[in-house]
Amino acid sequence: MRRLLVLLAVALAAVTAGSAAVAPAPAQALVVGIGDQKPDMFADPLFAETGIRHARLAVSWDAMNHPWQVRELDAWLQGAKAAGVQPLVGFWHSRTNRRSLPKPELFKFQFRKFRARYPWVTTFATWNEANHCGEPTCNRPALVAAYWKAMRRECRSCRVLASELLDMPNMAKWVRSFRRAAGFDPGIWGLHNYIDANRFRTSGTRALLRATRGKVWFTETGGIVKRRTKVNVPLNESSAHAAKATRWVFDKLVPLDRKRIQRVYLYHWNTPPGRQSWDSGLVNQHDQPRAAFRVLRKVLRRLAPALPGVPLGQATDPSR
Repeated sequence: MRRLLVLLAVALAAVTAGSAAVAPAPAQALVVGIGDQKPDMFADPLFAETGIRHARLAVSWDAMNHPWQVRELDAWLQGAKAAGVQPLVGFWHSRTNRRSLPKPELFKFQFRKFRARYPWVTTFATWNEANHCGEPTCNRPALVAAYWKAMRRECRSCRVLASELLDMPNMAKWVRSFRRAAGFDPGIWGLHNYIDANRFRTSGTRALLRATRGKVWFTETGGIVKRRTKVNVPLNESSAHAAKATRWVFDKLVPLDRKRIQRVYLYHWNTPPGRQSWDSGLVNQHDQPRAAFRVLRKVLRRLAPALPGVPLGQATDPSR
């Protein structure tokens, strides 16, 4: 009898150990960043107050061929470096010939030139809003997969997001084609879930989570204050609406999968003077914080207790 009890105890210990071995890992601290094309954000005291240490920039694939674009890059990237901000750089269409698409070898050559000038930048997204049919990559997922593989070969120490996608109806199909062409599953995807955020839904984000296996970063998201462009997707607009949409991102979209959804980059920081075609700024033209900024500040304070001794916005990076 005693021997039987010992054997049962050993068996129970083995089962308990096995259960512990397969227990899911706890969710990592969420990283919050800002997407904005303007470098003045880095000198703004309001930005410094947030403690945010991640920012995103969209760059033309052939930017290094144009001195005026290099000057813009120098200003933005040096500003980020001086402020202690880690850049995420996403490539996209040429600003001199929007419909042109390079062959993978030329894309890799341009990426090599970028890396030679800015070697401290090590986090990239292959193509911005690649499934949007305003981009030449809309029907070319296999080509974007080739760009992604070329970037990974060129910089093995870099993190390279497979692509940045809009939460549009063609997204899941585009992703499936990309994965087939790539031959294996990317580790990180970028998502611009503006439709989910501004229509207070979750279906677009859920669709990407179902279609992929890797981590998901919201590399552009937030609430819309005003659009003056040709509108194909109707969305509500106002400062109050933008605050509600920002709250939706953090309260409803991020919790869909806290193990996989690891970063949120809100777009954008501030609205410059003059008539703008797109305004989702957290700060208005007079450098005054809007309601969405106050939502962001509350989110950062809510995240802070998980990181004792770390200032607001300076979450440890869970992506490594």
